[in-house]
Amino acid sequence: MTTFAKPAIKPARPEFSSGPCAKRPGWTPEQLKNAVLGRSHRGKPGKARLKAAIDQTRIVLQVPDDYLIGIVPGSDTGAMEMAMWSLLGPRPVQLLAFESFGKDWVTDVTKQLKLPDVQVLDAPYGALPDLTQVRPDADLVFTWNGTTSGVRVPGADFIAADREGLTLCDATSAAFAQALDWPKLDVVTYSWQKALGGEAAHGMLILSPRAVERLESYAPAWPMPKLFRLTKGGKINAEIFEGATINTPSMLCVEDYLDALLWAKDMGGLEALRARADANFAAVEAWVARTAWVDFLAEAPETRSNTSVCLKVVDPKITALPADAQADFAKKLASLLEKEGAAYDIGGYRDAPPGLRIWCGSTIETADVEALTPWLDWAFSTVSAELAAA
Repeated sequence: MTTFAKPAIKPARPEFSSGPCAKRPGWTPEQLKNAVLGRSHRGKPGKARLKAAIDQTRIVLQVPDDYLIGIVPGSDTGAMEMAMWSLLGPRPVQLLAFESFGKDWVTDVTKQLKLPDVQVLDAPYGALPDLTQVRPDADLVFTWNGTTSGVRVPGADFIAADREGLTLCDATSAAFAQALDWPKLDVVTYSWQKALGGEAAHGMLILSPRAVERLESYAPAWPMPKLFRLTKGGKINAEIFEGATINTPSMLCVEDYLDALLWAKDMGGLEALRARADANFAAVEAWVARTAWVDFLAEAPETRSNTSVCLKVVDPKITALPADAQADFAKKLASLLEKEGAAYDIGGYRDAPPGLRIWCGSTIETADVEALTPWLDWAFSTVSAELAAA
């Protein structure tokens, strides 16, 4: 086995966590000095900052003018729960389940909402379900990018333009890094701490005119908690989408999200953000191509995420070990890298196959990804040597 010397250069920013993700380059707490603190979020200054966050979101994400954008509680989970509990019911439902969060939405629909006509299209970690089975007459719930599997849909061609059902898309690790096909999406959700390295607990809910029409024509049979109520008197509550949040937001977090959006706009907008994520992924891809002990968890190249890049150990000496020993080996890799200050929080998701997960979204610098890869080789050779000596 090849023994690697400890690299001399570490990533300048070793934060490769897939959530909360790295802050944008150059960020300091000083960026939050204009936050509206000690004031009501419903007062003019606070509401203006919330509305600015909505307006800048539309600009950077290139959201169509007739889509509504709201800031909601509970991160991406809250936004998705709000959409499912408010919109699902009048049509059959299909769900794509190919990673842990998609499986969570399956649990909500089948065991909590208990809808009668539900079809789950699932696939193991590393693969996508059969997208040809998606029906235009059914509502569809899916993740665009599987944060815990490193698998993404290769586009929205599998969604019919003349569909009768609604599409509910969890885009939390795709927004600001991948090309969302807005005409094919009726609900889009994401969270600040994934998309642009913002702070937690706030979610974004984006609704198409078709989703608004459903909200105003359908009343669910189940009780609706206050945090989920998007209508008032049978009509969409337009104030939510003008900055009047359902509950009290953190104005520090709002200011931080605004800072990230303005940075994104200064960088060149969505195209520049996507290019940054693509460059980061390319650095990992080049390393994987020349490295025998590792491979992508995502099987098909066209489905590989450029944000939550999931890797598996394929060295025969490791794959021959029992499953718990393989998991222990992967944990030791991540632990050693963290101890050395070379990479933080890159262990694979707890329910995913053992491996590593490296965030390569737009707030990451490619130079840091390139500096990381020699450390990955060093960690593998070090832990492998320890295993051989045991």
